[in-house]
Amino acid sequence: MTNRERALNILHYKNADRMPAVHFGYWRELLYEWAEQGKISKELAQRWGDGNDADREIDKLIGWDFNWSMTAGGNMGLCPGFEHKVLETLPDGTQRIQTGCGTIERVKPGIISIPSEDDYLLKDREAFETLFKPKMQYFAERVNRQYFASFNETRSYDRPIGLWLGSVLGDIRNITTLMGMSYLMYDEDEELFADIIDTYAEMQYKCVEDVLATGAKFDFAHYWEDICFKNGPLIAPSIFEELCAKHYKKRNDLCHKYGIDIISLDCDGVTEALLPIWFETGVNTMFPIEIGVWGDQFEPARKKFGNGMLGVGGMDKTAFRKDKAAVDVEIERVTRLAALGGFIPCPDHRLMPGSKFELVQYYAEEIKKIKF
Repeated sequence: MTNRERALNILHYKNADRMPAVHFGYWRELLYEWAEQGKISKELAQRWGDGNDADREIDKLIGWDFNWSMTAGGNMGLCPGFEHKVLETLPDGTQRIQTGCGTIERVKPGIISIPSEDDYLLKDREAFETLFKPKMQYFAERVNRQYFASFNETRSYDRPIGLWLGSVLGDIRNITTLMGMSYLMYDEDEELFADIIDTYAEMQYKCVEDVLATGAKFDFAHYWEDICFKNGPLIAPSIFEELCAKHYKKRNDLCHKYGIDIISLDCDGVTEALLPIWFETGVNTMFPIEIGVWGDQFEPARKKFGNGMLGVGGMDKTAFRKDKAAVDVEIERVTRLAALGGFIPCPDHRLMPGSKFELVQYYAEEIKKIKF
C-alpha cells in the first residue's frame, strides 16, 4: 500500500497493512542542533520547511513516511501585511518590533520562545475601518488559479494532501493579541469584534471556494486555530458558538459538496469545551492532540462523539528528550489508541530542541510495526 492509501484507509476505518510513521515538523533550532551533532547537514537545516524537498530528505534519514502538515490554498491573511520593522531597541538589546499582523512584540536576543506581546493597532472601529478592513478584502489574486488547475497532474509525492481552510478565530487572536481580543469581546465593542470575524471569514470562504472551483482534488481539509491553553479556551464557548460556528459550517459544507469528508483542525491546549461546536459544524479530526500537563484528550473525545471523531497526533513529543524507555511508554499508549480505529499517531507538536535523533529514528521504526 502507499502511505496515502494507508492514512486514508485508517481514517475511514478500512484495512491497512501497517501504520504510517507521521510527524509534524520541527523547531528549526532542533535541526541546527542535529546539524552540529552531524546527524543532518547544515544546508538541510537551513532549507527545511513543511513538506518541501528538505523535509522529505530528513524524512528519509529518520524513517518518517510523511509530514501531516502539508496543505495548499489561497493567500488568506492580511494582504498586504503591515510593514515589519524595528520600532525601538532597548538598553538590554530587546527590540520592539511591529509585525505583519499589526502587533508590537518584544523580542529578546538569544531567547528561543514566542515573543511577548507589547501593544497592538486594532483597538477601535476607526483602526479597523481604515487600517485593517482594506487588508481583509477578497480579490481574485489571492488564489493562483493556474497553479490549482494543474495541481493534481503535477503531484508526485505519496501522502494525503490537505486543502488549507485558514482560521476563523486564531488569526484574529494574532491580529488583536489575546489582551486586545479579550477587551473587544467583553469590555469595549462586541459589535466590532463580530464585524472583524465576519469580514475576515467571508474573505477566507471566497478563497476556499475559488480553489475548489479550479477542479483541484484534496484528501482532507485543515484549519489552524490555537485558541485554547492549559486550562481551556481563550473565549467563552457561548460567544464562540454565536460568532464563529456559522463560519465553520459554511466552509465545511462547501468541503462536503466537493467530496472532502476529513476535516481536521489544529488547536493547542485543552480543547474539550470547543469540541462539540467544531464537531457539530463538520470538523471531525483532532490534531495534533497535545498531551501537555493535562494528559491525553483523544480517548475521552472518542467516547463522547463516537467513531465520527478521528485523530492525528497524541504522542507526547517530550519523550524524545528522555530515553528509550520513555519512548516505549508512548509507543504502547498510541498503539492502544490506534486499536480504536480512525487514529494515526503523530508527535503532539513540532519536535523541540533537545530531541534525540536516534530516539526519533527508533520511534518511526517502531510505529511502522503497528498492524491491523
